[in-house]
Amino acid sequence: MAALYSGGWQVPGGSDWPSSARVATRSPEPAASTVAAARLFTLRTLGRWGESSLADDVAAVVSELLANAFKHALPAEPRSAMPARPIRLGLLDPGPCLLCAVADPSPLAPVASEPDWLAESGRGLQVVASLASQWGFCVAPDLQGKVVWATFARQAWPR
Repeated sequence: MAALYSGGWQVPGGSDWPSSARVATRSPEPAASTVAAARLFTLRTLGRWGESSLADDVAAVVSELLANAFKHALPAEPRSAMPARPIRLGLLDPGPCLLCAVADPSPLAPVASEPDWLAESGRGLQVVASLASQWGFCVAPDLQGKVVWATFARQAWPR
């Protein structure tokens, strides 16, 4: 996803994506309303791709990943030093699975926490882990940040 973000993605071996692969990206503004817009973008994109059975799970994960990026990856001050849209959302359909990824400017690893049972937040990565087949992150030095990703298998795999 980092390569996709930077525009340098190639399939191993140097060839382009197969003609059946699909990619959709957005660069959302860092605002609370953006999460709802990204969720709608995800639902509509997966609907066009004929992936309605996975759409709700992928949209929920996109919401969690974006909310985490906005909360934890953007500096409080000064915002003027950052690009207007420092976060990037990508949806990929290379064939055997669907992948969603969020690139952000922070190099810090996402950390799943165990919140107090009365806490109103802090469960985002637990939601991601419960809905996705796999999730993880990679540092993207050329972006000076990281990419947090989740995959969704088309087959019903045990989670």
